[in-house]
Amino acid sequence: MTGDPVWRVLRALDIRRRGMALSLAYGVGGSLSALGLAALSAWLITRAWQQPPILALSIAITAVRLLGITRGLFRYLERLAIHDVALRAMSTAREKVYLALANGNAAATVSIRRGDLLARTGADVDEIGDALVRAVLPVAVAAVTGVVAVAIMAVVAPIAAVVLAVALIAAGVAAPVLAARGAADVADAAVVGRAQVADATMLVLDHGAELAVAGRREAVLDEVATAQDRVADAADRGARLQALAAAATPLGMGLTVVAACLIAVSLASGGDPSPMRLGVLILVGLSAFDTITPLASAGVAWQHSRAAAQRVLDLVGDPVTWSQESAEAADVPRHRDPVRLVVDGLEWGWRDGAVLGGPLDAVIEPGGRIAVVGASGVGKSTLLLTLAGLLAPRSGAVVTRGLDDEDVDLAAATLYCAEDAHLFATSVRENLLVGRGDATEAEMRDALDTVGLGEWLAGLPDGLETTFDGGAAAVSGGQRRRLLLARALLNTSPVVLLDEPTEHLDAEDSADLLRAALGDLFGPTRIVVVVTHHLPEGIDADLELSPLTSSPTGP
Repeated sequence: MTGDPVWRVLRALDIRRRGMALSLAYGVGGSLSALGLAALSAWLITRAWQQPPILALSIAITAVRLLGITRGLFRYLERLAIHDVALRAMSTAREKVYLALANGNAAATVSIRRGDLLARTGADVDEIGDALVRAVLPVAVAAVTGVVAVAIMAVVAPIAAVVLAVALIAAGVAAPVLAARGAADVADAAVVGRAQVADATMLVLDHGAELAVAGRREAVLDEVATAQDRVADAADRGARLQALAAAATPLGMGLTVVAACLIAVSLASGGDPSPMRLGVLILVGLSAFDTITPLASAGVAWQHSRAAAQRVLDLVGDPVTWSQESAEAADVPRHRDPVRLVVDGLEWGWRDGAVLGGPLDAVIEPGGRIAVVGASGVGKSTLLLTLAGLLAPRSGAVVTRGLDDEDVDLAAATLYCAEDAHLFATSVRENLLVGRGDATEAEMRDALDTVGLGEWLAGLPDGLETTFDGGAAAVSGGQRRRLLLARALLNTSPVVLLDEPTEHLDAEDSADLLRAALGDLFGPTRIVVVVTHHLPEGIDADLELSPLTSSPTGP
């Protein structure tokens, strides 16, 4: 689907037309009050210079006060109305984005850094809402007000109306276009910089203690400062075009005032020396540009919103699918029967990086056990993501087949337990039900006991109903690992992929759990693939990959 990304997103948000119409009416009301105030003030000043009876000016004086009050009142109501529309739109956008992520293809977020993902679901959605407040409404108000201003000028002096129309169109188009171009030139650099800031910040928040122990915290903080400097440099580079955009409005105003004076002089020399006409020509022309001034900012806001909307679309796909019904319809039913995992000529690695391993050929029968061993950074987790179908192979294929040789959906047959899998700030029960929603209390207690958390559960004040205040921060690293392993035990997927399931456990407990995971912990028919740095003695695996940068070797 093509089209401007901002309009594509906004159309999917079911924005209330009544709210937008009300915002536009208030905005136009405030601008027309300002325009009427300028015209009436010009008439009043020049008429008072002729010293008429005060009663001849009383209505005009009262009208000036009224227009001064209504201008402020309408602008206040406009802000209330448009922010209500924008906040509702952002709330709807977040709800639909979260639903699309929760029910959509998990592979969509695998290659996105956590900081970038946070920026797309947070700041980028806010930028889309800003398009309504800072771009759509100001442009609509300026267009309506400009037409009315030209109509008023046409009554006073047709030639002045033509000059004003040309000046308004030139300034109203040049200002946002130049400003948007300046913003577009630096948008990519600024986005990358903000993502780097967010990513580095998340790293410091999540792993501050480990970074301090390793002596890397200062280096990461320096990376944050460097990324912030890149954002500032990108903003500076766009200032030139935006300065030209800001100059377009005062230039148009100056030309309009000069033209008004020349036209008034021409009319006076032609036998129509009206001081009121001169005042109206000058002040109405100046007031008409009040609604043009925000358009430079509107161009910048629209460009930022376009970039943000495109990043959101890249994350969650076409807005047509942003609905509860379509997301639930796309949900893949879980497959529970035994399968074979077939790996054919597999090479794995990230799209923008080198191939990390392969080619690998293997047929893993039900009950097979795989140990993936190697140092940090050689691609163990990347292989696991590829086996889970979350990362496309660089070449070759990974498929699952039932015992009748019929192909089975890889996502439906696979459980991927990431190294940084999340624990939610809710009860123990709810955290375990992530593994399988229909698990019974007896099954949950048995799973916790199997992974060595039976005594821990017995010591909790509310048992399974005990809440993790702060999520993973409420438990130790070892307890978190065991809880994630218990969650995997409750799941019934025939292929289990575990990334560092015993990290943060002491050497003896780690070895015992690895032996169990690669033994009979998951039953005789489930395929288990475990990624680990070290493989304890006494463990037999069907295939061992160590290191991944060389050709895979079998037992």
